[in-house]
Amino acid sequence: MSRLAIKICGLSTADTVGAAVRAGASHVGFVSFPKSPRHVDPAQMAALAAGVPGDIGRVAVVVDPDDELLAELCATGALSAIQLHGNESPARAAAIRQRFGLAVWKAIAVKTAADIARAAAYLGAVDRLLFDAKTPEGAALPGGMGLRFDWTLLRGAPLSIPWGLSGGLSADNIAEAIRVTGAQLIDVSSGVESAPGVKSVDKIMAFCKAVSS
Repeated sequence: MSRLAIKICGLSTADTVGAAVRAGASHVGFVSFPKSPRHVDPAQMAALAAGVPGDIGRVAVVVDPDDELLAELCATGALSAIQLHGNESPARAAAIRQRFGLAVWKAIAVKTAADIARAAAYLGAVDRLLFDAKTPEGAALPGGMGLRFDWTLLRGAPLSIPWGLSGGLSADNIAEAIRVTGAQLIDVSSGVESAPGVKSVDKIMAFCKAVSS
């Protein structure tokens, strides 16, 4: 496994989950958001996560979830973290972490330096920040659209908790992304797909190899 943490997100089949594990991913992500082409229901998520070794993180990606959905996901016992990818406030994120007892990640949509600065409000409320490209106004999805932001915005950012980089990453640009940002965790979804929501075993392998090298 590479020294950098790698999360392969939006997995929906046993084959691609297996590929992520074999390729050296430190985390696998499953999306619970019906508008997404990567959506899986709680039963599917539990079945996919059940086959993942215990030393690999299993992350549920949700968008402005209510407690009912979170309780259903957490009841499976298959998850190790919840990734909030909507407009959840610091207070809401902290309440989710306290109530459900899992690590909480918060995705921060980035377009300008002001977006990086607002991440400070989540320090103490979440366990990890994930900087992702801000999608266009009115977009149906909050992420997973293959967009990237200006990575230089992260240079010198005063981040005192673990954080990761997402948005528009692929095997072709990951070396530059790591060099520019110094990211501790790399999160990829559309960059390892052959079509929206369709993960490619070959692209997963190639991406992880590019990170490792």
